[in-house]
Amino acid sequence: MGRLADVGLTLRDQASLAALTEDVVKTSEIEGEQLNVESVRSSLARRLGVDIGALATVDRHVEGVVAMVLDATTNCHAPVSRERLFGWHAALFPTGYSGLSKINVGGWRDDTSGPMQVISGPIGRQRVHFEAPPADRLEVETRRFLDWLNRPSNEPPLLKAGLGHLWFVTLHPFDDGNGRIARAIGDLLLARADGSPQRFYSLSAQIQRERKAYYDILERTQKGSLDVTEWLAWFLDTLHRALDEAQKTLDAVLTKARFWQRWATTPMNERQVKLLSRLLDGFEGKLTSSKWAAIAKCSPDTALRDITDLVTRGVLRKSDSGGRSTSYELAA
Repeated sequence: MGRLADVGLTLRDQASLAALTEDVVKTSEIEGEQLNVESVRSSLARRLGVDIGALATVDRHVEGVVAMVLDATTNCHAPVSRERLFGWHAALFPTGYSGLSKINVGGWRDDTSGPMQVISGPIGRQRVHFEAPPADRLEVETRRFLDWLNRPSNEPPLLKAGLGHLWFVTLHPFDDGNGRIARAIGDLLLARADGSPQRFYSLSAQIQRERKAYYDILERTQKGSLDVTEWLAWFLDTLHRALDEAQKTLDAVLTKARFWQRWATTPMNERQVKLLSRLLDGFEGKLTSSKWAAIAKCSPDTALRDITDLVTRGVLRKSDSGGRSTSYELAA
């Protein structure tokens, strides 16, 4: 936040958009669900009023995850009620189905098909990692949880974020989506701890990078005693690593801003701006004139003219790496 203090509102918005996009994508990826990054980014940009040029198409499912994460962080100081949680759950499952299974949306689970368990392994050799409290205890237990969540307390705010995440995922009150909602509750409490609804780091992204360790520590904590020290130590260490990763994301945002400031007076056509933005966002592979033509939807001759113009101006240079085709990269 110190690094962003003097860079202007536009750049702060860009940094926040990058962090939130990663948060939305990765909290779903933890559950094995792949969201389209450009759709997520477009949905967030539209809701936040950030100009990113052309917007990608967005489906209801992406909109639902985005709505939940944004509500948790931008409205972090609003009380968390059962109705608010039900709204998040309904946003995650707009069709009323999780995959092919119809689930109880916008209400607590009822355990009609048996106890809520987290299991893995093939049928016949399944391993139970966790069994949640019975459904008939949820009204009492969720009320206790929400009372604790909403009232002022003496707990250090970061510890409260770790406890809130763990407590909710242990109650496991919904048929599905418990992990995503637990992480949203954690983000809400982290936003309160930061004193700012604007996000510049993603804990979910770090959890995704350490997914196995995340599930292991949850299982050990939920099967053990009521001592949650190990979980909180892991949570804080992971948060620290998330902040370190955020520095790298911020490096990229600031590099991009400095680039466009440097070349602000250089006339460029729409194709050149589009391809340079792709390079700044981390272009995969080597940029050749044929790739330029394909992405910019222009002829090879036009692509070569665009590239030659940028090389002459010092914006691009020929890459030192060999190969059959000449490739180009941003000048230092």
